[in-house]
Order: sequence, then C-alpha cells, then structure tokens
Amino acid sequence: MTARLAAIYRYPVKGLSAETLDSAELYPGGGVPWDRAFAIENGRGRFDPLKPAHVPKINFLTLVRHADLATVSSRFDPQTQILTICRDGGEVAKGSLASPAGRAIIAQFFAEYMKDSVKGPPRVVQAEGHVLSDVSEPCVHIVNLGSIADLERIAAQPIDPLRFRPNLIVTGAPAWSEFAWAGKTVRIGEAMFEITERTGRCAATNVDPKSGRRDLDIPALLLRAFRHSDFGVYARVTGAGRIKPGDQLTVA
Repeated sequence: MTARLAAIYRYPVKGLSAETLDSAELYPGGGVPWDRAFAIENGRGRFDPLKPAHVPKINFLTLVRHADLATVSSRFDPQTQILTICRDGGEVAKGSLASPAGRAIIAQFFAEYMKDSVKGPPRVVQAEGHVLSDVSEPCVHIVNLGSIADLERIAAQPIDPLRFRPNLIVTGAPAWSEFAWAGKTVRIGEAMFEITERTGRCAATNVDPKSGRRDLDIPALLLRAFRHSDFGVYARVTGAGRIKPGDQLTVA
C-alpha cells in the first residue's frame, strides 16, 4: 500500500482542541499556518512577546497538568482571530485574540473554569511569527496510523491519534517505519520535509482528548512493549508547497 496523508490538524491555542484542515500551504522554516500561534500562561509567566523565545510548556496551560482543557472545545477564525470556547455543545466564551479585550475575555474564562489548578491569573500570549511549540524551532509533527494500530494491539483498546497532537496523520506506512525516516527527506504533495527526530512522549498522552479522563499510561505502555517512550516524529519544512489529504508520501 502507498503511504498517503490522511489528515491535517492545527492547534491555534496551545493545549486546546484540534482543528482539521482541507489543505495547508507550507513554507520553509514554518509550520502549519496558525498552529500554536497562541498559548495561555499559567499565572505570571516568562514569555516576553517583545523578545519571543522558546519557553518550556510547564509555563502554560497544557494537557500534561490540566486535563480539564479536554472538556472544552475551541474554534478559531483566522480572518477575525475570534476564538470561541464551547462546553457540552454550548458557547461559554468568545473573544478576538487580536485585541487585549478579547484576550482578557478568554483568560477570564479559564481563570474561573480552572480556578483550582491555575497558579495565578491566566494570560493569552502571542508574538507574530513565533510558534509556541514544545520544541525550539517551528516544525510539524507526524503520526503514522500503522503505529497507532500496533499500539492499539498492545493496549487491547482503541487509541485516538489526537492524543499525540499530530499536525499530519499518514496512512499506508508500516508500523514504526517513520522512525527510519530520521535524517531523511520526505515529500508530501508539493512540500518537502526533513525528519529531524523522534517524539518523546509525556503524560499529556494519557488524557483522552474527548472526555478529559486520564484513562491510559501511554509512556509506560511504550516502555513496557517497545523499550522506548517515543511516538511520532518531528519534521522541518524544507520545501514550500500545498498539501492535502490523499497526497502521496515518498521518502528520498
């Protein structure tokens, strides 16, 4: 079977829900547009929008410590930069992340909703052109459905690929073959990528992205079955182009 791109996702606000895309225009040195463009600081933080630099995820509201984030869903409009937060199918907060007033509305919602777990008043942060990723350089995260299927075999239950916060989900590749892509060039659609490293997993993957329950221990499962705690790979965009589900994946 030929390996192909199955789905494209972005996470406009770090730690909040995924958005699926019909296509994406990628450029060298960048990621999926609007992916992790914003984050919510957990109290007084270290991120300086005037001098943006990589800050460890511990400074932000993320699933690794705040599983309740998975009990709300978010929707982002790139044209207006309006973020809508919903819970149980109803809208609970809405504000434009392009304005201080809109960011304050979103921050206030999380201050109340997560009052038992925040360190101080949350703050929505952004710096134009800066990606608030877990790694220091802009990248995309690739997850292989073949590896998901093998992990499901070990766990003896279904595993939602969104536990791993992928940008690109591929299908048709043998289980774990993505690890052998490290250091190689991969083409998907019109875009080119350099696979830089395997992705070490943390306790954030234990959270069911739909229910918010910590119902699995993914790092321990990986260690027990495969003697490592890696799942997925990071890739740097090296050649511009448009990608869409159904595009073929080839490894140089």
